[in-house]
Amino acid sequence: MAGELSADDLQRFSRHLILPQVGVDGQAKLRSARIAVIGAGGLGSPVILYLAAAGIGHLTIIDDDVVDISNLQRQVLHDSAWVGRAKTESAKARIEALDPQISVQIHSTRIEASNAMEILEGHDLVIDGTDNFPTRYLVNDACEILGIPWVYGSIHRFEGQVSVFNHNGGPNYRDIFPRPPPPGMAPSCAEAGVLGVLPGVIGCIQANEAIKVILEIGEILSGILLLYDALEMRFRGLKASHDPNRKKVSELLDIEGYCQAAEVEEQSSAGEDSMINEIEPVVAQQRMDDDWKPYVLDVRSVGEAAIASLHMVDDLIPHVEILSHLDSIPKDRDILLYCHHGRRSLMAGMVLINSGWDRSNLFNLNGGIDRWSTQVDASIPRY
Repeated sequence: MAGELSADDLQRFSRHLILPQVGVDGQAKLRSARIAVIGAGGLGSPVILYLAAAGIGHLTIIDDDVVDISNLQRQVLHDSAWVGRAKTESAKARIEALDPQISVQIHSTRIEASNAMEILEGHDLVIDGTDNFPTRYLVNDACEILGIPWVYGSIHRFEGQVSVFNHNGGPNYRDIFPRPPPPGMAPSCAEAGVLGVLPGVIGCIQANEAIKVILEIGEILSGILLLYDALEMRFRGLKASHDPNRKKVSELLDIEGYCQAAEVEEQSSAGEDSMINEIEPVVAQQRMDDDWKPYVLDVRSVGEAAIASLHMVDDLIPHVEILSHLDSIPKDRDILLYCHHGRRSLMAGMVLINSGWDRSNLFNLNGGIDRWSTQVDASIPRY
């Protein structure tokens, strides 16, 4: 078997070769493995770096984003020189600098129902490093159809989760979370924040599970949802099992549309009167120039407000605290609600409607303060 490894490999991976669970045969397995990593961001960074260092023979990287300076706090795969350039290109350059023998294929596009099967087919393992539910369900369904195990990871503020799905008849993501939530129910890292080292911890665990799956060693996190709390420095595992009543996925759905449909269904069940007015930042500014004086309510966190705020804000009430501060919100004037991108403010507006506010007086700033910065006032910092 040593003949399957080059002289450089024998030296490069010598610390692997002396492990009885790896050895020459195991390293040859790693060299012949094909792994797809979806997302070259916070989770994808440590995953890609450690899989490349471990000698995975082929890596496929899928990401449609470009490097932003705000990424560098946690996305250690990239550096300042790559700001404004494709994350996939940055990842490819880093992998090739680390180990030129690795075959790297990149897709600078979003993985969707129309391309997922073609991109993922032929891989031994898929690792999800994305931060949104539509892609997560799409990856799960594609892997179930193709019969490929995949390693799940997620992060939120100070907490993370890891599991291995679709492995040797074990449960998959839909066994634990049958349906996606409506859009906006789970804030992104940009909205909720994330401790910079957290994706490093979770991503390393994902890479570790991937190596174990390829080598067929140890106890795989299949049937176990591993939870990590960085503040308490505590791990705990929740048992998960296959749902015998769940119908096996046989075709990919438009998951983005499904999530939107779930939102529409939720709103429709409350009645048409529960809908809130949407207003673009440019239109809001024009109306205020014409003497429109709405009560401006910021529903972000205190920490976000410290970074950037609209100058005409009347009050700051985090959206999760709206119900506790209803007495301080006027009912006799228009209210303009805003957050980072417009999702939390939409939820806050729905709470006000359900609490007796007239929907005709409620306006959600579409795109939030981020779009206000790009369309109205560039002096407001983006984050």
